[in-house]
Amino acid sequence: MNTVSSFGFKRPIWQSVVMLTLGFWLSASLILDWVIMPSLYISGMMTQASFATAGYVIFWNFNRIELLAAGLVLTGVLALGKYQSNWRSGSLILSVLLLLITLVDTYLLTPQMSAIGLQLNLFQAAAEIPTNMNMLHGSYWLLEVIKLVAGGTLLGWYWRQQ
Repeated sequence: MNTVSSFGFKRPIWQSVVMLTLGFWLSASLILDWVIMPSLYISGMMTQASFATAGYVIFWNFNRIELLAAGLVLTGVLALGKYQSNWRSGSLILSVLLLLITLVDTYLLTPQMSAIGLQLNLFQAAAEIPTNMNMLHGSYWLLEVIKLVAGGTLLGWYWRQQ
């Protein structure tokens, strides 16, 4: 009657924290980049004067969540490096890269895009998108691709690790 299950939680807790955080972060990034923002663009919100303010509010909140996730991933990678012998040094490089991308998005790209898109003249009709905005969008998308590849690689490494 008294049987003991041999099923056990074999992964270190920090490995689970890193994997769950990366899964949440990457899926939230994909939803924001491929569902929410294209929906706002297609609905015509980008031509309205309040689009820059709405975009800033959305990305301000999301960037703070990304900063927490990047810090948690870096902490988990450092903790795992302290206690695991089969630890990859590349995971530290990727987690620092993820933190740097998040810092650039939070403190450089988002404020710049919001400042360029902000319409200060209430009497002027909504103008076309400035060329600087296209360059910043390109930089943002490049960083997003790098973030998804680096995060996916890191997630894959920890998923396969026992």
